[in-house]
Amino acid sequence: MSDQHPCHNAEIPKLNRIAGQIEGIKRMIEDGRYCPDILTQLRAARAAIRTVEAHVLETHLHHCVAEAMTADNAQEKIDEIKDLFKRYDEV
Repeated sequence: MSDQHPCHNAEIPKLNRIAGQIEGIKRMIEDGRYCPDILTQLRAARAAIRTVEAHVLETHLHHCVAEAMTADNAQEKIDEIKDLFKRYDEV
Protein backbone atom coordinates (compact mmCIF):
# COMPACT_ATOMS: atom_id res chain seq x y z
CA MET A 1 0.00 0.00 0.00
CA SER A 2 1.19 3.49 -0.82
CA ASP A 3 2.10 5.93 1.94
CA GLN A 4 1.38 8.85 -0.39
CA HIS A 5 -1.58 11.05 0.36
CA PRO A 6 -3.65 12.23 -2.60
CA CYS A 7 -3.02 15.72 -3.93
CA HIS A 8 -5.60 18.36 -3.05
CA ASN A 9 -3.90 21.24 -4.86
CA ALA A 10 -6.99 21.75 -7.03
CA GLU A 11 -8.74 23.00 -3.91
CA ILE A 12 -6.27 25.86 -3.35
CA PRO A 13 -7.97 28.33 -5.76
CA LYS A 14 -11.32 27.58 -4.12
CA LEU A 15 -9.82 28.16 -0.68
CA ASN A 16 -8.31 31.43 -1.91
CA ARG A 17 -11.77 32.53 -3.07
CA ILE A 18 -13.21 31.55 0.31
CA ALA A 19 -10.51 33.59 2.05
CA GLY A 20 -11.52 36.53 -0.14
CA GLN A 21 -15.15 35.99 0.82
CA ILE A 22 -14.22 36.04 4.49
CA GLU A 23 -12.24 39.26 4.04
CA GLY A 24 -15.26 40.76 2.30
CA ILE A 25 -17.49 39.74 5.20
CA LYS A 26 -15.07 41.37 7.64
CA ARG A 27 -15.27 44.60 5.61
CA MET A 28 -19.06 44.39 5.58
CA ILE A 29 -19.07 44.15 9.37
CA GLU A 30 -16.57 46.99 9.72
CA ASP A 31 -18.72 49.11 7.39
CA GLY A 32 -21.86 48.38 9.40
CA ARG A 33 -23.67 46.71 6.50
CA TYR A 34 -27.20 45.37 6.76
CA CYS A 35 -27.37 42.14 8.83
CA PRO A 36 -29.22 40.04 6.22
CA ASP A 37 -26.55 40.93 3.65
CA ILE A 38 -23.82 39.76 6.03
CA LEU A 39 -25.75 36.57 6.78
CA THR A 40 -26.15 35.88 3.07
CA GLN A 41 -22.41 36.16 2.54
CA LEU A 42 -21.70 33.97 5.58
CA ARG A 43 -23.99 31.28 4.18
CA ALA A 44 -22.24 31.50 0.81
CA ALA A 45 -18.82 31.09 2.46
CA ARG A 46 -20.08 28.13 4.48
CA ALA A 47 -21.45 26.49 1.32
CA ALA A 48 -18.11 27.00 -0.42
CA ILE A 49 -16.27 25.38 2.50
CA ARG A 50 -18.67 22.45 2.41
CA THR A 51 -17.95 22.01 -1.29
CA VAL A 52 -14.20 21.81 -0.64
CA GLU A 53 -14.85 19.45 2.25
CA ALA A 54 -16.94 17.18 0.01
CA HIS A 55 -14.20 17.10 -2.64
CA VAL A 56 -11.53 16.17 -0.09
CA LEU A 57 -13.78 13.45 1.36
CA GLU A 58 -14.55 12.09 -2.11
CA THR A 59 -10.85 11.96 -2.94
CA HIS A 60 -10.16 10.22 0.36
CA LEU A 61 -12.81 7.60 -0.36
CA HIS A 62 -11.65 7.00 -3.93
CA HIS A 63 -7.95 6.95 -3.12
CA CYS A 64 -7.15 6.08 0.48
CA VAL A 65 -10.15 3.97 1.41
CA ALA A 66 -10.34 2.14 -1.91
CA GLU A 67 -6.65 1.34 -1.66
CA ALA A 68 -7.04 0.13 1.92
CA MET A 69 -9.82 -2.24 0.90
CA THR A 70 -7.29 -4.22 -1.11
CA ALA A 71 -4.74 -4.21 1.72
CA ASP A 72 -4.62 -5.60 5.22
CA ASN A 73 -5.90 -2.46 6.94
CA ALA A 74 -9.45 -2.31 5.54
CA GLN A 75 -11.05 -2.42 8.99
CA GLU A 76 -8.78 0.40 10.15
CA LYS A 77 -10.01 2.61 7.29
CA ILE A 78 -13.63 1.69 7.95
CA ASP A 79 -13.18 2.68 11.58
CA GLU A 80 -11.51 5.93 10.50
CA ILE A 81 -14.50 6.82 8.29
CA LYS A 82 -16.93 5.99 11.10
CA ASP A 83 -14.99 8.30 13.44
CA LEU A 84 -15.06 11.08 10.84
CA PHE A 85 -18.82 10.87 10.56
CA LYS A 86 -19.22 10.79 14.34
CA ARG A 87 -17.27 14.05 14.51
CA TYR A 88 -19.57 15.58 11.87
CA ASP A 89 -22.51 14.91 14.16
CA GLU A 90 -20.76 16.76 17.01
CA VAL A 91 -20.49 19.99 15.03
